[in-house]
Amino acid sequence: MAISYMDYTSPNTQFTYDLNSNPFFTKNSQNRINMLSVNQLNTLGNVSLLDIYLSKSNIVEPHIHQNASELVYVISGSAIVSLINPFTKKLLNFSLQPGQVANVPQGWWHYEIATTDNTHLLAIFDAPIPEFIPGSDLLRLTPAAVFAHSYCLNENQVKETLAPITDTVVIGPPNNCQPSREGAPDVEQLQQSPYPARAYHYSYAGQPYGYYPVYYSYPY
Repeated sequence: MAISYMDYTSPNTQFTYDLNSNPFFTKNSQNRINMLSVNQLNTLGNVSLLDIYLSKSNIVEPHIHQNASELVYVISGSAIVSLINPFTKKLLNFSLQPGQVANVPQGWWHYEIATTDNTHLLAIFDAPIPEFIPGSDLLRLTPAAVFAHSYCLNENQVKETLAPITDTVVIGPPNNCQPSREGAPDVEQLQQSPYPARAYHYSYAGQPYGYYPVYYSYPY
């Protein structure tokens, strides 16, 4: 749908744009996201997009788009798009190859993991500007005491576990995070193994900070 207030005779009317001119997030040269919204291309209507580049095992962290649905299209490489259906309470995992798509309804918790290097995704939204609530912000900004009280957890353990999350992650894992032991699961195993999972120990800059249980979808 075109913007009704747009003066298409104006010298400021834009019809083209180079997405490389508007980086949304950069982890490194292989893992980055460019954005296109009405702020970059003023003739856009109710549409926007993210141009996503990932190397194997990198993840667009769990998040929601509170104002838009998202259509994920694989241009090259391969990825698993995972989402939680809030009505069935099930985790759904969709393995995508080039030319395939997955749809994420508005406000649903989801994430994307590259299963090969040189993965290129296009995320298309039915909103002029996609809004983004990342899981890392929810984890780092909610007081540990609230998590502990809500779920009957040990507050000190919650603090220790979440302490390394000091900023919005966007594309994870962070550059200074490496598994501290051999045998961490392959990306595809994360989606296929039955619940519950084993716990794997991760560290930031060589400093261990705790065990993270990796949960998988039930084998329905």
